[in-house]
Amino acid sequence: QVQLVESGGGLVQAGGSLRLSCAASGRAFSNYVMGWFRQAPGNEREFVAHISWSGSNTYYVDSVKGRFTISRDNAKRTVYLQMNSLKPEDTAVYYCAAGVLSKRNPYYSDSRYDYWGQGTQVTVSS
Repeated sequence: QVQLVESGGGLVQAGGSLRLSCAASGRAFSNYVMGWFRQAPGNEREFVAHISWSGSNTYYVDSVKGRFTISRDNAKRTVYLQMNSLKPEDTAVYYCAAGVLSKRNPYYSDSRYDYWGQGTQVTVSS
């Protein structure tokens, strides 16, 4: 089993930046693809970003393309989400997730992932 612990959330002004981190423990970190999701009050949880096991392939929801960057450091067993040019509509609880390599569910679906972090609040003021 994998446990995920998130950090880096907070309050930031529009146009600012935050870097979220998600530290993994348990089985080998490199055996999992990783994703970030977010959920705003009154909204459904939505896909934000995905990174392959090697870090060579990344995918983003259209609304964050060019602003957010997902990355991973397998030696540190950590996945990151660098968020630049933040907008008030980015305000949400952000969750990291890990998925086993054998699954074939779409990368943008929460069904692709097997383990989830506790979430970290990101608030962007206008």
